[in-house]
Formats: sequence, C-alpha cells, structure tokens
Amino acid sequence: MRLYNSLARQVEEFIPLEDKKVRFYSCGQTVYLDAHIGNARTYSFWDVLVRYLRYRGYDVFWVQNFTDVGHLTDDADAGEDKIIQTAKDKKIEPMVLVESNIKRFFEDMDPLNIQRADIYPRATGHILEMIDFLQDLFDKGFAYEVNGSLYFDTTKFPTYGQLSPTKYDDESVGARIAVNPDKRNPRDFALWIRAPPEHLMKWNSPWGLGYPGWHLECSVMSQKYLGETLDLHAGGIDHLNLHHDNEIAQSEARTGKTFCNYWLHAAFLTVNGERMGKSKGNYILVRDLLKETDPMLVRLFLINGHYRKSVDFNKEVLQQTQVLLDRIKTSIASLKQAPGGKKSDLSSAISEVKEEFNKAMDDDLNTVNAVHAVMQFIRIVNSSLDNQKNILNKAYETIITLMGVLGIRLDTTVPTSGASISDLVGLLIQLRADLRKAKQYELGDKIRSSLLELNIQLEDKPDGTIWKMK
Repeated sequence: MRLYNSLARQVEEFIPLEDKKVRFYSCGQTVYLDAHIGNARTYSFWDVLVRYLRYRGYDVFWVQNFTDVGHLTDDADAGEDKIIQTAKDKKIEPMVLVESNIKRFFEDMDPLNIQRADIYPRATGHILEMIDFLQDLFDKGFAYEVNGSLYFDTTKFPTYGQLSPTKYDDESVGARIAVNPDKRNPRDFALWIRAPPEHLMKWNSPWGLGYPGWHLECSVMSQKYLGETLDLHAGGIDHLNLHHDNEIAQSEARTGKTFCNYWLHAAFLTVNGERMGKSKGNYILVRDLLKETDPMLVRLFLINGHYRKSVDFNKEVLQQTQVLLDRIKTSIASLKQAPGGKKSDLSSAISEVKEEFNKAMDDDLNTVNAVHAVMQFIRIVNSSLDNQKNILNKAYETIITLMGVLGIRLDTTVPTSGASISDLVGLLIQLRADLRKAKQYELGDKIRSSLLELNIQLEDKPDGTIWKMK
C-alpha cells in the first residue's frame, strides 16, 4: 500500500512500525458547533482508510479526539475559547454544550456509516498528562513562561515548519507579535494560557491557573494511547499549517523521537464552487442534509472523489451519484432474486474486480478508481444472470463486501417507502402474470414497457420471469 505522506511530499510505501499493526490518530471535532458536510467528508475518508486496512488484515488501533477546551477563535493564540463563547451565546454551561454536541456528532455520523474510533479522548480529561508534558518541555528549555502563560520557543527546534508547504518567516507572521507581545518570536505558540478570573474552564498548574493550548492536546492524547511514535496521523488540509507543525515540534522536543511517520491531509469540500461559510449562506450541516437525502447517497458522494482533491457539492453531482447508487442497488437486487442457470463464467470476473479494487485502494486510497472497478463488474454481472446460483451468490457477496469497505451499506431499500427494489419489481411481475392469465395482454405489456423505461428489463423463462438492469 502506498500513501501520500505530507511530510515527505510524495507517495511512499506504507510500512508500519510493527508488522500488520497500525497506530492511527485523526484530528477530531471541536464540539462547539454541529458537524458540516466538509467535516463528514474528512471523517468518511479516515473511516475508509481504517476499513481498508482491516480488510487487508491489519490490526488498527484508531484514536480520534474531541476538543472541548483551548481552541481559540484566533490562530495567533488570541481571542476567546470557542466552547466558552458559544456556551455564553446559548446561555448554558460549557460542559452542557460539550455533552450535547458530542451526542449530536454521533447522531450525524452514524447514519453515514462512519464507524466509531476505538477511543474518543477529550482534552479536559487529560489535563494532568498535559501538565506533565509541559513540565518536561520547560525543564528541557523548549518552553518559557510569561505572566502565567507558557510558550514553545521555536528557535530551539531547528526543523520547525518542516510539514507546512508554506515557509514561516518573520514577515509572514510578524502580525502575531502585535497580537501577543509576550512571545519572544513571531512563530512561538501557546502551550498553556493564563486564565482571567472570569474564565470558566481553568486548572491549577506550576504556572498558575490556566488552560491548555489547542495544539497540546493532540500530542498528549495520541502519545498516551499510541506511544511516542505514531504510524499514521490524519486531519484536514487546514491543519497542515501551524497545528500539525506545532504537534511535531512539541512532541519531538520532548521525546527526541520521530512523532509520526506518515501524515495524511484531506482537501476541502466546496459548495457550488465556493468555500463553505455561514456568511455566504452555503453552510450545510450534516443533519440538515440528511433530513431530505438518503444517508448512503451522501456517503457515496463524499467518498467518490480522491481525498487529496477538492470536490464540489451541488445538485447535479448529487443527481449523478443517485444514478450510480441506483445501479448498484438494482444490480444486487437482481442477483438476489435471479433463479440462476447453467453458466459459470463469472469466477474470473470476481477475481479481477477484487484485484482492481485492491490496486486502486493501494494507490493512495484511490476511492474513485475503486468505485469504478465495482461498476465495471456490475456491468458484467447484469448481463450474466444466467450463471449458476452459487456463482451469482459469490458475485453478490463481492459487491456487498467491496462497497462495504468504502462504507456503503447496501440494503436495497427505497428510503421513501422502506420497500426493497426486489419486492416492488416482484409485485409488478406477479401483477403482469395475473393480467396475462386474465388475457389482459395490453396492460401486461404496459407494465413491461414502463419498467423498461426505468432500465429494468423483464425476461420470460420457462420457469418464470426474471429481471435485470438493461
């Protein structure tokens, strides 16, 4: 398997620290707002990554955090904590907001068949470990204290900025000095922030009452559960600058070891060609979209594009995805109800689709080519329903399994009614048979022609009528 490593800026063969064991950490949600479809796209890809690794026999231990303190409204370590700010606006306690939004997060992700990580640690549950981490950095000279706040001294870490494609220099970040004059250098970042008396979330530390900086939590929690060196670390492309560079600096300064061997970053999702934003009126929450859209349609749209390439959400693309999903569902329904025949020429096609699927996924998680491989197989299957039943069953299981690796749950149900495609077509076939017995051939032919307009072709056999996609 080969993955694009943001740190190396190239596709590399994936070799975990231990054979067939993977230590994976993905940046999770700051739970001050509901998840939007851009969040869902990123989480869908990390879900696919885990599913595929497990499908190929890897033992994956997956950790994804919840940020419930320390994420400020300004990247320059300024502004108010996003959790506290939103809680104030809603006139509720911060932890009430956190508990509610974590519950809502799972309500949004579960319908999309995004499997749950092995652990979801919260920042507020690891304050003691964070203080121990900071004490080590302070003792080793990588951190300095000013007015009760602790900062990382980037001049002590010569390779700082190695992950970001944007070169950090004093001119590009000079404005940060004006924001926070306590910093010795423009690139330094907050590790521990002094809390004013009115601040609701604060803890005792050797430097006084305060709370952790946003970047600190991921280093502490990932290393607690996965060890000092991770195999994989993933997040959105917006984490490539600053956040992940800061994680590397503080982690490697403390341990003297490589923090993570492979870094993956997912590109943004746009809406009708524009970056999503509330001010633009194109901010789409997952829960709002799912009120009117089949979750598996949304899921297929989200993963049917390469994770490193930006995709656009619009009605046309969603309609195209619906056609794709309908073809898949109709095909497996055909396989399920086909009586079978005498041929046995699908075995090689089954082997080939598995090989092509794996080839695509091994090529930097190319879900687009993986879906294409399955669709090519479906075209073969739709014209081969006269194979032996055991071969058709294998073809059915192959489609279910491969699409399952992509997180697509195929139950052949029609969301608006709950009836399966197979059941509905079966009823029409039976009605047509009854009409023919009653010599109402014109009405029977009308059923056949109407189904044909929907690309469903009926074939009358000696032992009954079967159907397949045209």
